[in-house]
Amino acid sequence: MDFGDALKKLKEGFLITRKGWNGKDMHIGLIKPEESNKMTLPYIFMYTAQCDLVPWLASQTDILADDWEAI
Repeated sequence: MDFGDALKKLKEGFLITRKGWNGKDMHIGLIKPEESNKMTLPYIFMYTAQCDLVPWLASQTDILADDWEAI
C-alpha cells in the first residue's frame, strides 16, 4: 500500500511496516496521549531494530514508497 493508505491504517489503530526496512520487527504506530500525559497531541513512533521506541518523521523515500503493510 502507499503512504496515504498507511496513514489511514495508523489512524485506525494498526501498526505499520515497510518491506524495505532492514531491521527485524521495525514498525511505526500512532500514540494518542491521555489527559494525564505530558505530550498533548498525537504522534507517530517507531519501534527500532534495537527494540527502542523513538519519535518518527517520514523521509521522502518513505512517503513515496508503496511497500507499506499493516501488521
